[in-house]
Amino acid sequence: MTLFRHENRQRSERAKRFYAASELAHTCVDFAAAVAFLVGSILFFWNSLETIAIWFFVLGSLLFGVKPTIRFLREVKLAAMGDEEDLAKRD
Repeated sequence: MTLFRHENRQRSERAKRFYAASELAHTCVDFAAAVAFLVGSILFFWNSLETIAIWFFVLGSLLFGVKPTIRFLREVKLAAMGDEEDLAKRD
């Protein structure tokens, strides 16, 4: 199993679809994290909303942690898809 190889993304139509879906998920999480940080920053203008602002920053931080997790899981899945195809060819 070889991770982070461009060839894994092009191996089959299934791999291409999975790669596209994971890139979409990664982009959505990235966008949500940016929005959370922006909202948190704006809420800090009012002292009464400071606690909510902090929670938005925590949410944004959590989402930024999800991004590399999506990429890593994607690469593991793509590499495993290649192993499945190799096994099928042997039969």
